[in-house]
Formats: sequence, structure tokens, C-alpha cells
Amino acid sequence: MIKLINQAIAFASSRVFESITLLFVRISLAGIFWRSARTKVEDGSLLTINENTIYQFGDEPFNNVPVLNGELGAYVTMYAEHLFPILLVVGLASRLSAAALLGMTLVIQIFVFPEAWWSVHMIWVALALVIITRGPGMFSLDQFLAGKLNKTPA
Repeated sequence: MIKLINQAIAFASSRVFESITLLFVRISLAGIFWRSARTKVEDGSLLTINENTIYQFGDEPFNNVPVLNGELGAYVTMYAEHLFPILLVVGLASRLSAAALLGMTLVIQIFVFPEAWWSVHMIWVALALVIITRGPGMFSLDQFLAGKLNKTPA
């Protein structure tokens, strides 16, 4: 029984298990922002922003956001919420993508929905920080490209 427990602990501590966990963390964070991005576009379109999104970004509480309020904020947010989740899922520029989504989360927390820390934003911050600190894991393009770049020609 002790041997079985030690084997389970060894597997849970392995690079493969950590990479599987990091993949799930990347997909989880990406899914949150992807679903938000899709609410900002016209039904049936890929990146055509809907009028409601532009209206929302010009209205309370979004107009509290410095610089990125109004139409500019709507477009920047919509594009960022599409780009960074895609990069996270494939594991390309993962730390940068997680940092960008962390920044978006902090802007939302501070300027838009300050009451949502315990219910929502704390989880988003935790997911982003895991990716930023641990990296994307071995199941990522970042890891694949790092391996290709580190190989010296024979």
C-alpha cells in the first residue's frame, strides 16, 4: 500500500502530470475570455463587433476605465479576448498571453466590477499567475519551439 501511495505521489510530481495540469489551466483561462469575446461580436460573424458592445463601453461602469473606454476600448477588448485565448490554448507566447489577461482582469476588477473579487476575479488571477510562474508545460508550442531553437546542427 505504501508503495502504491509513493508511486501516486511520484506521478503527481512528474513533469508529465504538471504539463497536463498546466494545459488544463491554460484552457480554463482561455475559455473564460473566449466566451466573453464571443458575446461582443455579431452572431454568425468572426470579428464584427456588435452595436451593444460599443454602447456598453461608452456607458457606466466602463467609462471609468482610463484611455480604453468607448469605441476604442470595445475594439481593443474584443480583439484581445480573441487573440490571447487562442495563443494560450496552443501554448504560444503563453506567459505574455497570461500576463495580458491578468492585466485585463485587474482593469475589470479595479474600474468596472470592483465587487467581483471574491466571486470571480480572484480565480482568474490565480489561473494567470500559475501560467506566468510555471510556464505553459511540455504540451505547448512554446516548449516545442524552445526545443527546436536549442538544438545545435550536427
